[in-house]
Amino acid sequence: MKSLAGLPLAAGAAAGAEFRSSFDGGPRPWPGPAYWSNPLQDWRVAGGRLECVAAGGDRNVYLLTRELAPAAGSFEMSVRAGKLDSAVLEEGWVGFRVGVRGYFQDYRDSALRGLGLECGVTADGRLFIGDVTPDAPRLTSLDDVALRLEARPQGATYLMTLHAGGARMTRADVPPAWLEGGLALVCHSGPMRSSPPAIAAPTEGNGGLKWGTARGGSLRFWFRDWAVSGSKVVARDERAWGPILFTQYTVTRGVLKMTAQLAPVEDFASGALLQVRRGATWETAARAAVDPDSCTARFRVESWDARRDMPYRVVFGDASYEGVIAHDPVEKTKIVIGALTCQNDHGFPHAPIARNLAHIKPDILFFTGDQIYERSGEYGIQRAPAVAARLDYLRKWFLFGWAWGELTRRIPCVCLPDDHDVYHGNIWGAAGRKAEGQGPAGQDSGGYTMPAEWVNLVQRTQSSHLPDPPDPAPVDQNIAVHYGHLLWGGISFALLEDRKWKSAPASLLPEAKIFNGWPQNPHWRAADHPDVPGAQLLGERQERFLEEWSRDWKGAKMKAAVSATIFCNLATLPASAMSDAVVPKLAVLAPGEYPPDDKTVMDHDSNGWPQAGRNRALLLLSRCLALHIAGDQHLPSTLQYGIAEFGDASWAICTPAISNIFPRRWYPPSRNQFGNHLDGFGNRITVRAVANPLRYGVTPAALNNRAPGFGVVTMDKAARTIELVNWPRWADVSRADAKPFPGWPVRIAQADNGMSAAPFTLGAVSAKVEDAAVEVRSRKDGAVVRCWRMAGKSCEPLVWSEGEYDVRVYDPDGAWSAQVVRRAVKRS
Repeated sequence: MKSLAGLPLAAGAAAGAEFRSSFDGGPRPWPGPAYWSNPLQDWRVAGGRLECVAAGGDRNVYLLTRELAPAAGSFEMSVRAGKLDSAVLEEGWVGFRVGVRGYFQDYRDSALRGLGLECGVTADGRLFIGDVTPDAPRLTSLDDVALRLEARPQGATYLMTLHAGGARMTRADVPPAWLEGGLALVCHSGPMRSSPPAIAAPTEGNGGLKWGTARGGSLRFWFRDWAVSGSKVVARDERAWGPILFTQYTVTRGVLKMTAQLAPVEDFASGALLQVRRGATWETAARAAVDPDSCTARFRVESWDARRDMPYRVVFGDASYEGVIAHDPVEKTKIVIGALTCQNDHGFPHAPIARNLAHIKPDILFFTGDQIYERSGEYGIQRAPAVAARLDYLRKWFLFGWAWGELTRRIPCVCLPDDHDVYHGNIWGAAGRKAEGQGPAGQDSGGYTMPAEWVNLVQRTQSSHLPDPPDPAPVDQNIAVHYGHLLWGGISFALLEDRKWKSAPASLLPEAKIFNGWPQNPHWRAADHPDVPGAQLLGERQERFLEEWSRDWKGAKMKAAVSATIFCNLATLPASAMSDAVVPKLAVLAPGEYPPDDKTVMDHDSNGWPQAGRNRALLLLSRCLALHIAGDQHLPSTLQYGIAEFGDASWAICTPAISNIFPRRWYPPSRNQFGNHLDGFGNRITVRAVANPLRYGVTPAALNNRAPGFGVVTMDKAARTIELVNWPRWADVSRADAKPFPGWPVRIAQADNGMSAAPFTLGAVSAKVEDAAVEVRSRKDGAVVRCWRMAGKSCEPLVWSEGEYDVRVYDPDGAWSAQVVRRAVKRS
């Protein structure tokens, strides 16, 4: 039988619905393409067996390629199981889960946290089907037990029979609905409960949803010879996944970079190939070793021809994974950007958003941070030992690829790791230093709490396909950097790391008594300290990059910066709150309600601080009329920044969280959410649209009341306009009556990013070529105050200060240039 890099496909996959496992090879933690294990680090394949090597609640392996159909029929499932060691067994059970289903009616949700009817043998040897009864047949040994479960129609219900080690029990009158869905093996340590439990709407996210998943206990069992057959069994071989899981790629200025994410198999020595199809022939374009820690193959191809779509495949052993590398859409007038942030597991696999994006067909995707959360997928957080911490992260990262891989195999994408991606609630990267301790105290000290090798593993999985950074030197602890310049579709993007160099406020502001980023001194007013000595936001290296990027217009018509979070603190809390710890407990209001005493806040995790660093960044963005695309805040918003004046800087869109448990809100004391405001740090902002957590009337309420969704940005290169839209998760954009969140779309001109409201004009300037670049430099100090690309052959530069200016007009894609001197005149 054909294998996937030495991993046999499930026997019977080509012969109808019958299934028989084959746990050959190993040792390896990944069970194979037919399975999903919960959690990954607690299972391994070794010696022809599947082994649960770490005891805990609800350790299970879900069968992806078979399920029980709703139609009437019979089925049989069997497995051999036995104790891994001689430990005295405490409370728990081992056996099958059948009819496994999740709330969101998707097999991936079922695999992650599905519920079903449980059948097997308890730690003290009693057989059970759903419930344990005092008079149940009992086994004397669990060293090596053959389990077989049968179900056959009996009138309008089912008769189920469980055989185990010569013992037998039956259960009649089993409802047919209990036997519809997935199949799993389970090794459970801990209390038992009656099954199947009701599948109810989730009431909270990010852990805590599924009962009984704590670590600990004594049951560690092996399994082999898992077999499934019968007329009720349906084959779903298309759901097999791996060992090549998903890909991400970017193309910029003739360089293709692609990262292929692989499962943790036992042998990566053969490496991987990137092949492209020319006619009927596959040609090898690149070879890559596979990094055994991150399980990634990272390809780089220079002199890439981006003028046409290129079918590709990644080859690893006998496995292959196909997609299309899109051509650079420079010919398109409108470039469409999909923007996403904050993927909690609440609502996984987020199919409504994926369907909407597939319909929209964006030219590029931006995932701006928190692609995973520490507790995603249940089973808590495992920070040590190193091998377990690595697999703990990879399992959560695989959920990202499971949700979005069908998009990223064809659409270029950017992933920017943020705090939760590296197991932080908040992070002030402090140029890569090692944090002092764990938890809030460790975070407040600045730097990374997890080992540098693990941080680099995260970055390799998420961002190694990004364009080369202009200065690739690592920061402290040899932590890699990934900021840089991406040119796609005639749009120039600055990819920023707004956490890695950011200073920790606790040591710089001792009077504020910072805890977890929040001042605990009730008399502290951050607005009175706008320029804290030594405080960095982007850091000197990224500021130098922005200085150069803002003036580089070769091949570009418009610009946008992309980072984790917006450069302000758009949030309010009740007057008594000293931190955002109260946020998950705040009542979600009905439309039209307004809290009585909310105040603006000083959350130093936001990029409203440090103010001086924020303003330096905004000067560089607004001088090239760049939009800012970000996420992180869980509060969909669109606003314009101000530096010295309201409206003198760039616009920003903060996209909705894909899913969140931290529903921030904006209810300023003025009781007017829109227009000009000062945030808690004294930063000027002009708010155009915001989507607060509200009782939207969409189920499940615990997910949808928190305003989840996604953003879409359309940049029109011909009209030099930008459309910003934040869509709710529940929208169906394929319908003509689909509506975004109230307040959107927001439409602005490119010049609105800091120029259109300027009070002085330099008069009309013209060029001999279409779409020339214009650079305006103050004659007083030589500083560049404006640099952008005009539409057509003429424009009117506007500035914020009087004086004389050198105006250079030039062709960034050619040799022509001209220069004039102009004096600023007050606009009429």
